[in-house]
Amino acid sequence: MTDRNPRRAPVPVGDVVAGDPPVPITVWPVPAPQAGETMSNAMGVRLVHNLTHPSELIIDLAVGPQLARAVIAAHRRSHLQTPRPVGWSREPATLIVTGWPADDAATPVDFFVLCRAGLAPGGCVAVLLPHGDPVAPVDVVIAAKRAGLAYLQHIVAADRPLRRGERAQLDIHTDVLILTRRATDTGGTDG
Repeated sequence: MTDRNPRRAPVPVGDVVAGDPPVPITVWPVPAPQAGETMSNAMGVRLVHNLTHPSELIIDLAVGPQLARAVIAAHRRSHLQTPRPVGWSREPATLIVTGWPADDAATPVDFFVLCRAGLAPGGCVAVLLPHGDPVAPVDVVIAAKRAGLAYLQHIVAADRPLRRGERAQLDIHTDVLILTRRATDTGGTDG
């Protein structure tokens, strides 16, 4: 027997831009980074395993050795770089990981134009921001879109996982914005 009133998915509410699908928000229970570093070891492992496959190229613009350790353990390849206006590698990367604000970039849009040029179609840029500034993620997304990247996912990193029966109180320490160069990208920057 069929249900005459089938259940429908809820209509998304909040910061949804006309014409853009809502961006999923995911919670990762990983430790906070040490002072002066971009990420913890667990965050590096999650980024590498969730966003790449073996032997794919990763560009590491993060502060600290955590991503490099994850790259080696997962049998990926990496270029440990600093942002510079001439690019990072002749080979396009599957993943670029950076803290925010990016060092030595003329403007955020210029930085993301450089990222886009260094990404393979379908590749991602993971931007890690300390949690707390409600404007910084918005500024990053706007600059990335102006450079022709799409906003794919928002990851919220918290110190401990939620436990069943506890109040939903997370100790959030990092926002990770996942930006992508669409697989159908032909090289323009109109996003």
